[in-house]
Amino acid sequence: MNGGIYTLLVELDRPVTLEVGALGRHALPAGWYAYTGSALGSGGFSRVERHRDLAAGDGDTRHWHVDYLLCHGAMRLADDVRTPVDAECEVARALPEGPVEGFGASDCDCRSHLAYAPDRAALEAAVTDAHRRAEEVT
Repeated sequence: MNGGIYTLLVELDRPVTLEVGALGRHALPAGWYAYTGSALGSGGFSRVERHRDLAAGDGDTRHWHVDYLLCHGAMRLADDVRTPVDAECEVARALPEGPVEGFGASDCDCRSHLAYAPDRAALEAAVTDAHRRAEEVT
């Protein structure tokens, strides 16, 4: 499998109001965010590289909800966790709740695929644990 699922770890250094396409405007507190997505298509994990390019300011085309976050100047993409399984929703549901209902979840019944925590260590531990459990199940 050349793809699977991934979770991006993103820091917002200050509170922002973010326009998220059809989801509208949302206030996001400063802190840490984890966005879980799927890279199961033909490009596999190249989708993560596209996200990294956007976060670095290379391009501004917004296809997915996470692109609106990645293009914001207060954002820093710190890391990502990748697992070669098809368990996107299981991982997203195992993480803390996020501030934007429907974020990244327009094609499933999850509340959101964007999690939030004020502290990186706690969120990163939750992400790592969720990915580990998803890999053990499959």
